[in-house]
Amino acid sequence: MSDPRITSSIFTRGAVDLSALRTPAPAPARPATPAQPGPSADPGAGLPGVVGGGVTVIDVTEATFQSEVLERSLSTPVLVDFWAEWCEPCKQLSPVLERLAVEGGGAWVLARIDVDANPRIAQMFRVQGIPMVYAVVGGQPIDAFSGVVPEAQLRQWISAVLKAGGVSVAEAVDPRLDEADDALMSGDLDEAERAYRKILAETPADAAAEAGLAQVGLARRVAGADPRAALAAAEAAPDDVEAQLLAADVEVLSGMAEHAYQRLVGLVRRTSGDDREKVRQHLVGLFTVAGPEDPAVASARRALASALF
Repeated sequence: MSDPRITSSIFTRGAVDLSALRTPAPAPARPATPAQPGPSADPGAGLPGVVGGGVTVIDVTEATFQSEVLERSLSTPVLVDFWAEWCEPCKQLSPVLERLAVEGGGAWVLARIDVDANPRIAQMFRVQGIPMVYAVVGGQPIDAFSGVVPEAQLRQWISAVLKAGGVSVAEAVDPRLDEADDALMSGDLDEAERAYRKILAETPADAAAEAGLAQVGLARRVAGADPRAALAAAEAAPDDVEAQLLAADVEVLSGMAEHAYQRLVGLVRRTSGDDREKVRQHLVGLFTVAGPEDPAVASARRALASALF
C-alpha cells in the first residue's frame, strides 16, 4: 500500500462534525440584494452555470450553508470548493470545476466558499490548505481532495462521488474502470495495476486506463517518501537526476503539476544522453497521469519540444 502521507494529499476521507453549522450564526446586517444586481453585488456574476432554476454553480456563505449545501445534498450531490482570492492554485482548479459542473447538467452542484469570508465553515471542515474540495451527499461529507489535480483524475473522482450518491450519469461508466479506480483510491496498487492492464489489453487506446496505470506508477515511486525532504533534496542538488524526478512526482501529487513540468523541462535542458532520455520519458509519464486534455500538459509539451530541439 502506498504511503498515506502522499495519497491523502489527493483523496482523503474522515469524519467531519458539521453540527455547529446546521444552525448558522446570525449574518451581519446588510442591504437587500437588488433584483438585478451588478457584478460587484452578485457573488455568482460571471460564473458559468448559474442559470434560473437549474443552478449548477453557486457561492455559499455561512448564512446559506444549511440550505444550499446540507439540505440540497439530500437530493443532489454537492461539491464544496474552498478558495480565496489570493490563492493562485485555486484560480487553476475552480474554472475546471465550474466547467465540469455545467457539463454535468445538474447531476451535481458546485458550492464555492471563500475561506476568508467564511472562516467558521473552513474550520468545521478542517481546511488546512486550499484549494480543497469536499463532496457532500445526504447531508454529510463523504470524500475530499486538496490541491490542483489533473482533469482526468478529477473526472474519475466526481464519477465515484456520483456513484456513491446514487446518481445516474449520462455516460455509462465502464464497470472495469470502476473496479480499477476503486482499487487505486483504496491504495491497493497491485489490484489497480492488474485491472488497468486488463482494460488496456482489451482496449489499447483507453485514455482513462492509461492515466490510471500512470497514477499507479506515480504512487509506487513516492511510497515511503517524505515530501518535504524530497523537495529539499532537489533544491540542494539541482543536477541530481533521481532527486529531481522524485521531487517532480511529489509536486504532481501535491497539486503542483505545472511546477513539476517546469522542473523536468529545465532538467532536460541541462542534461544529455541517457540522463536526458530518462528525464524525457519520466515527464511524458507525468503527462499521461493528467491526460491529453489538460491545458497545462499542452503547454508543457511545447516547452519540452523546444528544450529537445
